[in-house]
Amino acid sequence: MWQAIVETVRDEFSDVPDVAELTRLTVRLLMALVLGAMIGYERERRGSAAGLRTHMLVSLGTAVFVLVPLQAGMKIEDLSRVIQGVISGIGFLGAGAVLKLDRSQQIRGLTTAAGIWATSAIGMTAGMGLEATAVFVTVLSIVVLDVLLRVEKALIRRGWSDAPRQPPER
Repeated sequence: MWQAIVETVRDEFSDVPDVAELTRLTVRLLMALVLGAMIGYERERRGSAAGLRTHMLVSLGTAVFVLVPLQAGMKIEDLSRVIQGVISGIGFLGAGAVLKLDRSQQIRGLTTAAGIWATSAIGMTAGMGLEATAVFVTVLSIVVLDVLLRVEKALIRRGWSDAPRQPPER
């Protein structure tokens, strides 16, 4: 009887046949989650509509969308269709973050939408096993979101920019 139970459980979890595959899955998914959290934390600090949890879920979900087909043996040429679908779907999610304010006639949320899009790309990269690239893109994204925002604000304060004297989008 116990042998039947063990075989049933093994059959149900056959997508993870050994410790090496479990380690590979774990590293890729945790990498996507942590890198998404890094960008999400920066957005959360700035009071963005899409913060920590949103960016974590976008990165993790995108990693799963590329990891599962690879795990199932899908050829990289066929995976391009999955990637195209993910990119379109994330674009739709990002569009929901873009709001037009009636009084000032300014569009807000473009940076948030771009951050969601970049976070998805990071998750995709981690899910495909390109962890070093995913880390590098995360660092570059944080530089754009945090460091360049500080530089822009400093330039506006000193009058070195033609930008309007209102704070840049968070």
